[in-house]
This record gives sequence, C-alpha cells and structure tokens, in this order.
Amino acid sequence: MKTLLKGGTVVTSSGTRRADVLMEGEKIAKVGRGLPETADEIVDVSDCLLFPGFIDAHTHFDLDVCNTTTADSFETGSRAALRGGTTTVIDFACPNKGETLHRGLELWHEKADGKTFCDYGFHMTIDDWNPGVEAELPAMFAAGISSFKMYLTYPAMMIGDRDIYLALKALKKLGGIAGVHCENAGVIDGLVAERKAAGKLSVASHPLTRPPYLEAEAVSRLLRIAQAADCPVVVVHLTNHDALEEVERARKGGERGYVETCPQYLLLDESLYFQSDYPAAARYVCAPPLRDKSEQKYLWRGLRRGEIQTISTDHCSFTLAQKEAGREDFTKIPGGLPGVETRGELIYSFGVAKRNIHPDTMCRTLCENPAKLYGLFPRKGILRRGSDADIVVYDLKNSHVIRADDCAANVDYNPYEGFVTVGGISRVYLRGRLAVRDGVVLGGPAGQYMVRGKCSL
Repeated sequence: MKTLLKGGTVVTSSGTRRADVLMEGEKIAKVGRGLPETADEIVDVSDCLLFPGFIDAHTHFDLDVCNTTTADSFETGSRAALRGGTTTVIDFACPNKGETLHRGLELWHEKADGKTFCDYGFHMTIDDWNPGVEAELPAMFAAGISSFKMYLTYPAMMIGDRDIYLALKALKKLGGIAGVHCENAGVIDGLVAERKAAGKLSVASHPLTRPPYLEAEAVSRLLRIAQAADCPVVVVHLTNHDALEEVERARKGGERGYVETCPQYLLLDESLYFQSDYPAAARYVCAPPLRDKSEQKYLWRGLRRGEIQTISTDHCSFTLAQKEAGREDFTKIPGGLPGVETRGELIYSFGVAKRNIHPDTMCRTLCENPAKLYGLFPRKGILRRGSDADIVVYDLKNSHVIRADDCAANVDYNPYEGFVTVGGISRVYLRGRLAVRDGVVLGGPAGQYMVRGKCSL
C-alpha cells in the first residue's frame, strides 16, 4: 500500500523544508516537492510538521524495584509511548546480581515480545562484573545489544570504580557504549543517615540528600574512569550546570562523552518536594531529584549549543498508592515519573514555541541523535528514502491541556497536569501503518524487536 502525506513541512536535523512524503509498505519511498498523487491514500498535512518517529532511549517498563513493580508494563507503557509519537523505545534489561546477562535478556524478551505497541530494543544492565559476565558480551552484541547501563549509586546495582573501568575496557574492544547513572553513593548514604537520625523523614529530605554537586562529582569521576579506559560513555538524566561543565571539560580534553537529559529537569523544579501534602510531593520523587529552577536555563542553553545530545524520559511509573510506601520514610518512596507519552508535545511547546529552540534541535535530540548513538540510524531517526516509515504528524492547530484522565499510561496522575501545549500530535505512523489518529491508538501491539548496531554519532 502507498500513502502520500501531502503539503507538510519535513523536519530534519539540518532544518525544515516543505515536502511531500510517500510511504510504500513499511518504508519511505520518496521525499520531495510536488510528488505525483498516485498513492492508495492521500492525506493533506498542510500546516503540519512531519518529524521522524521519536526514539525514547531510556524507559523502565515492568521493572521490579523498591519491593513493587512499575505501573506500566510493556503493553501499557509502549501504548502510551506510541500515542505520544514515540515509535521506538530502548528499555533496560536488568538481571539481578548473580544472574547471567543471558537470563536478563531472556526475561526482558518474555516481558516485551508480542506485547509492545512500538518498536523496541534493550540496553543491558551490568550489575555484576566477573569473567563470566565478560565472556557473555560478544553474545549480547550478536543479539543486537550494543549499549549497556551501569550505576555509581544503588547498592543492588552498582559495581564500583574498578569494575566500571574493567567493564569499559571490555566494551571498548567490542565497540560498545555505556550509559551511567552518576551520583555519589557513599556521601548520599551519609546524608540520609543524618536526616534519619534527626527524624527528618519527609519528602523534603529527598533533594537535600542528593544535592547537585554529588551528581557533578560522580560525572567527573566517571569521565576520568572513561578516560583511563579510552571508552565513550553517556551521562544519563543529567540535571545541572555543574555536571554539564564536567562533560564540557572532558570533551575539550578529547574525550567522547554524551549527555542525556529529561523533560522533568527542563520543566519542573525542586519546590514541588516541599509541599505539605504528601501525595502532591511524593509523586515527583525521582533520582537524581528535580533541581532548583535556575538550573533549567543551563539545560536549555546546553540544548541550543549542542552540548546535550538526547532528551529521553527515564519513564519509571508508579501509582499514587505505590508512592504511599514512603509516607513515614522518604527513602522508601519508589523513585520515578511517567513521561513517555508527553515528551514530544512538551519539548515542542516549551522548547520550540516558547524558548526558540529550533525544530531541527528537537529532531536531533528526539530522533536522529538517539538513532545514531544506539545503532539504529538510518533505519530510524530520519525521513529519507529507505528508512522505516515512522512519522509523527504534528498539527500546530491541535493545542490542548495535558490531563492525566486523557492519557494512556497506567498511572493516576501526570507530572505535567494542566500544562497547555502549543499544537499537538494528530497522527503517528509506525513502519507505514497509521497507528495513532487524533489521540486514539489503532490496532494491537505490532512492535518489532530492533537488532541494533554500534554507535555512529
């Protein structure tokens, strides 16, 4: 079947241009002005922007954590993603300590295969390091996993500086890349112990025990370890200017360091933790925490300058009932926010429309850069002949108010409740098939597992 999108404005990483897009089967057949109207279906997309399908390279679906499981499974989470224009997610396969990487991969395929609405891949979490784990790495690459995740915090997941160095050395040999959660675990533990000893157990203690300078210290330490290993790394969910300056310093020294941030750090701030109403404050608990509002200008500036390569969501959703676990002890609040459904509209509305972020920057950070960084380009991340026909039709006349009641994610609140968008997503195509129309997800789970190559960014 051939579908022609007529009269739209195609967004690329190098700019925008008026062009028609012809889809044939699952691929883009042609992009150009005045294409012949010989398709089976012709759709007028005048006054609309045409983006490549968004890629969210940081989600946590069906994850067991904090004695509970995230509210969104692959089915509900990917359905929400697709509704929000995200046609590919890369989730984190997480074997428990003592389990093999193969077991983690097997388990995540069981969670996702046949249940996922958008296309999907996996990063592999390394929470143990030993000769057995190292011996498994080539098989992970053969299975389409070229990116890995490590932690400088969380005792159940962190492996220590020596083992991070050794793991990065092993990944370097195979052409892999690692994303790393950067916070100083030891000092955080000390701060938490002090707050608890003082009986200060409310949500307000959460940001005070995970200050931005401890994130910056961990970013600096990671980059020095990566320098020793001569391996590129991704600083995930970066939140503040001190941490960003550490990355810039390393880049000036010739290191390959990439940065991801998230909508919550661009648009929300730590004042939300100091509300007296527990559910109102606890819903925003995530790690790293939301920061002082002044940090937002540095992140937006970093996006304009190209210092930040990707915007993901770290979608890790819990219901308000699940957040109740920490009412008497802030350290027991399951950490994470929903976000996979609203990312595209938020970045357009509050970045492009209100802060003069160029549409091409939005395309780079939501589409092309994650595709290149994680081995999906040019199949994904660009609208050109031969690429997958993953297309987001963004209608500038489709403004609306974000409401939890209108969203598809399996949670009973939205962090951006009441935000008013500038325009909105009217259609989403997944490999040439109309998957979303006017907010309605059409059909069942049709996502395919993506075998990914190596970083090309």
